[in-house]
Amino acid sequence: MHCPQCGQQQASEVVRFCSRCGFPLDGVTQILASGGMLPILHAETGTNEISPRRKGVKQGALIFLLGVITVPTMGVLYSFTDINVFEFLAALAAVVLFIGGPLRMLYAGLFEEGASTRPRIAPASYLPPAMPAQRGSPVRGSALPPQSVNPASGWRPRPNTAEILQPPSVTESTTRLLDDQDERRSNN
Repeated sequence: MHCPQCGQQQASEVVRFCSRCGFPLDGVTQILASGGMLPILHAETGTNEISPRRKGVKQGALIFLLGVITVPTMGVLYSFTDINVFEFLAALAAVVLFIGGPLRMLYAGLFEEGASTRPRIAPASYLPPAMPAQRGSPVRGSALPPQSVNPASGWRPRPNTAEILQPPSVTESTTRLLDDQDERRSNN
């Protein structure tokens, strides 16, 4: 992968920033992974998909509220008709709905997957229109600046640093100074 800002080839596909100019490459890797489509966050797409965790919590609350309505209704029916089936159904509904609802909410909260934070792929209708170039130029198909403005086009390859001569070390110059001092003393 090459950096879109400076053109530097990256050492691996998992780098987060360009090694030359520091450009953040997270968005570039997402665009490459999605085949050139722009990733759009879930909230921006306008769909109302509910995560499994939230769906489970809502189901548990609905079961509990259903118990609030069903158990008193069964109790009233039993008191007016004196049929033992309504007494059994009221007790069964109380146990299943009042215990099952909170258990469903607990299970959803602890074990089910939450909302995804991964960006979704944008459908073609969500892609932004192509931006016209400056000063009346026709619309360009590329997201990169024109070739003359692109800084990567003017880069030369890095020099081979092994060819550059190394400066003399500090100890060599100190030794020369001491030798010069010894020669002056011996000549005097």
